[in-house]
Amino acid sequence: MTRTVADSALMMQVLTLPDARDSMSLPYQAIAWDQFDRGVGMLRGLKVGLLMDAGCGLPVEPEVRAALERAAHIFERAGAIVEPMAPFMTQAMLDGMDHAWRMRSHIDLSALPADKKASVLPYIQQWADSAAGMSGPQVFTAFSQFHATRVATVRACQPFDFVISPTSPMPAFAAELPSPTNDPLHPLEHIGFTVPYNMSEQPAASINCGYTRSGLPIGLQIAGRRFDDLGVLQVSRAFELLRDPQRAWPTPPAA
Repeated sequence: MTRTVADSALMMQVLTLPDARDSMSLPYQAIAWDQFDRGVGMLRGLKVGLLMDAGCGLPVEPEVRAALERAAHIFERAGAIVEPMAPFMTQAMLDGMDHAWRMRSHIDLSALPADKKASVLPYIQQWADSAAGMSGPQVFTAFSQFHATRVATVRACQPFDFVISPTSPMPAFAAELPSPTNDPLHPLEHIGFTVPYNMSEQPAASINCGYTRSGLPIGLQIAGRRFDDLGVLQVSRAFELLRDPQRAWPTPPAA
């Protein structure tokens, strides 16, 4: 969403404003977003979990693993206490959420006129309609994995001030593909590191921590405890100050 942590802090000043139309909004809290930069010294003494295995989905590619290990060393050199974490997600959790989303989308697509449904990407149609034969108990079991993921994530992160991990097990995949596997029956194998925090409502940021040999950026995810959005920005800023020099942003080709 942004190119710098400073811009993310500016964005949060607007994004967190209250909106009565949101039935799930929390009471407004005035947060000092302009205090996002506490320098690199704020890392000293922090207990940071290092999660290198999502426990589900695709394995972490070697270039991503190497970049994350370098990032962990940066945290350690700044005085953070980095400890490896065991995976807490399971393939059953990921598959359950996937199947629940399939059923939701199957219902939505079934309500469309035929011509409208025909305009939907065939990959999405096949993914959603694969849920057509699910029974009520199967749907309930699938949906229960949202809560199971939430409980497991909060419990696993509780011993740590922050958790770092790959944002994705691989760098950006081909833009022409709807998912890295290009398989509508295995579409979400790349979200094992990010989906837990979506379910647990823990804030997380993604920041570049290196490049592949082909020049693609590699994302470091920094997750905090629930409601510690400012803390995540402060840790992200500290890493931004410590990481290797960044390459110039690509420019569009001349017309």
